[in-house]
Amino acid sequence: MLIGPYVNGTAVVIGGLVGAFLGTRLPERIRSALPLTFGLCSMGLGIMLIVKVKYMPAVVLAMVIGAMLGELFFVEKGIGKAAGYTRGIVDKFLPPAQGLTHQEFMDKFVAIVVLFCASGTGIFGAMHEGMTGDPSILYIKTVLDLFTSAIFATILGYAVVVIAIPQLAIQLALATLAAFILPMTTPDMMLDFSAAGGLIMLATGLRICGIKLFPVANMLPGLFLIMPFSFLWATYIA
Repeated sequence: MLIGPYVNGTAVVIGGLVGAFLGTRLPERIRSALPLTFGLCSMGLGIMLIVKVKYMPAVVLAMVIGAMLGELFFVEKGIGKAAGYTRGIVDKFLPPAQGLTHQEFMDKFVAIVVLFCASGTGIFGAMHEGMTGDPSILYIKTVLDLFTSAIFATILGYAVVVIAIPQLAIQLALATLAAFILPMTTPDMMLDFSAAGGLIMLATGLRICGIKLFPVANMLPGLFLIMPFSFLWATYIA
């Protein structure tokens, strides 16, 4: 029985509720400084994953084509519309977030959707539990997500809680499919997959810190391309 995805999702809900309740009760300097710290941590984790890459040309090719597909199919725009719809529903029943324009809300909300749902730790942790039954990696992510969701909820309000739904769905799907996916992978393919996730986490950190607003959601299709690209590169080129 899978445990990790449910524990991780529960942490996001609890952290989001607590953070949204505290809201402006936390000093402004804390609400401003901590997201920058989480953005920096996201960049650090991303770099750590990137340096372990096996076939960087395959990763670059997958990410470039993936980003093109994301732009063509308006992935980020779709997530933004869903975020706006979610915010509208939540604000009808719970106190709305204060002090953010609609665009500022969208920029931050899309970034943390990617951070929670598409991080290398979450994806690999879900696949690891599905294959071995060991939820320890997702437990580590749970601790991080508890505090991260609380801090971002002080800015974005109760809408952060809703992120637990797609996060749980993605992790359950990956864990369920892991028994079929992992036997077809090699250690090098996993390293390249993690490196692609690291690039997205690096871009997410830069976006959270306001350094560069990368369209991180449009980069997600690259995650579906990297394993076959890595295999083909290792087989026919390397």
